[in-house]
Amino acid sequence: MKATNRPPATYTCPMHPEVRQETPGTCPKCGMALVPEERNGHEHGGVPQDRMSGGGHLEMTRQMREKWLWTNFTVMALGAWLATSPFSFGYARGAMLWNDLLSGILLVAFAALALFPKYDFFGRWGVAFVGVWLQFAPLIFWAPSPAGYLNDTWVGALAIALSILVPMMPGMAHHMAMMKPGPVIPPGWSYNPSSWHQRSPMIALALVGWFISRYLAAVQLGYIPAAWEPFFGPGTHNVLHSEVSQMWPISDAGLGAAAYTFEMLMGWMGAKTRWRTMPWMVLFFFILVVPLGLVHIALVILQPVAVGYWCTLCLAAAFLMLCMIPFAVDEVIAMGQFMLASVRQGKPFWRTFWVGDTMEGGGPDERTPRYGAPLMNMAPPMAWGVTPTWPLVVSAVLGLWLMFAPAVFGSEETMADSDHLVGPLVFTVAVISTAEVVRAGRFVNILLGLWIAAAPWLLSGATLFSTANSALVGAALVVLSFPRGKIHEQYGGWDKYVV
Repeated sequence: MKATNRPPATYTCPMHPEVRQETPGTCPKCGMALVPEERNGHEHGGVPQDRMSGGGHLEMTRQMREKWLWTNFTVMALGAWLATSPFSFGYARGAMLWNDLLSGILLVAFAALALFPKYDFFGRWGVAFVGVWLQFAPLIFWAPSPAGYLNDTWVGALAIALSILVPMMPGMAHHMAMMKPGPVIPPGWSYNPSSWHQRSPMIALALVGWFISRYLAAVQLGYIPAAWEPFFGPGTHNVLHSEVSQMWPISDAGLGAAAYTFEMLMGWMGAKTRWRTMPWMVLFFFILVVPLGLVHIALVILQPVAVGYWCTLCLAAAFLMLCMIPFAVDEVIAMGQFMLASVRQGKPFWRTFWVGDTMEGGGPDERTPRYGAPLMNMAPPMAWGVTPTWPLVVSAVLGLWLMFAPAVFGSEETMADSDHLVGPLVFTVAVISTAEVVRAGRFVNILLGLWIAAAPWLLSGATLFSTANSALVGAALVVLSFPRGKIHEQYGGWDKYVV
């Protein structure tokens, strides 16, 4: 019988199909055992059928988790640390005692449960939810000790990172294995909005914002007597203890610190294709950065009107939050395009939203510099899609000028309030419009410019000089809002909306 010349078998990773070799082994990216590319001629999405069964799913979870079991034991150690902390740091009384004791026990229990492949999903998500609770517990219970506040927030952040950030998120391995390879760059785009270069500015800004908010929270929680204020005298003290701040049942600065913590963690989550593999994560990150960020900015804008003072560090925290928005919107546009294309192909919306999928078109990311590239090549990709054109820069400066114009020209009453409110709004619109995908947002400043010019004739407290200033600033904003400025990148079907 004549021998048949058959090509050698090719072994691939179920989770990383791009890993291919002619000999058995393990994937260098995730440590999972490589499987034959063809097994009995039956495959589904590139994954053998026997690996999609219940037993195959558990085996896949076991292989994926083997190299990350140290995270479970680390979480168990953190749980033991948390449960004993009240007795070590001197706050062994009241609600914080029971909170840390019970939360520590839950961390140990959930982490131990996740040691078993069958319960990995529930165990690790249990750890993550306890970690989320620990970000708010010291604020809800008004932790009497700074050690309790820092201990809970740090342990909570580490628990989230070690359960769903450092290893792959629970339940994702099975879906990633069934997913066919797909593009890294969205179809029609000139860059990848989910690359690490694109996310790094947001992570860095969130870290600085977290430091500022934690410091201000220490004042509101009574750990330190006062905060540093270089420009506005008692402004910071009055803002932090104002009726606006106290209308929240918890420290609003502490709430801001929790938001920055989640932004940092969510900035790290997911691979460079998360615009199509984790649509839900992209949307939640957008909600955390944009709507909540705008609320934060609005509260700061209200300071001179509702409180009568400015707060330097509050302005700095709001500015950092504002700067994050232009870096976040492009990834949401890419995700929205992907979801729309998926629905048009008849794929189930919610399944795609929660577990992701692949799509036609796009391609590999050959433009983003790789690790080891010259340092001067690493910075420009961080700002792809964000272009501060000169009309937007001038508009932002005019917005800042309006914030101080009442003090310079002596305007009072509702006229002063108008400048204090509209100035930051002009600045906010200009900064957000530096994102090329929402460049059309600059037209909002036309409406604001018209109001600025008309305000002295409609409001009380204007002076001759403030009236002239308003007319000039308003007219300038209207004119500056028409030029689009240069657009450097491409966004597929969204290009027609970049006007």
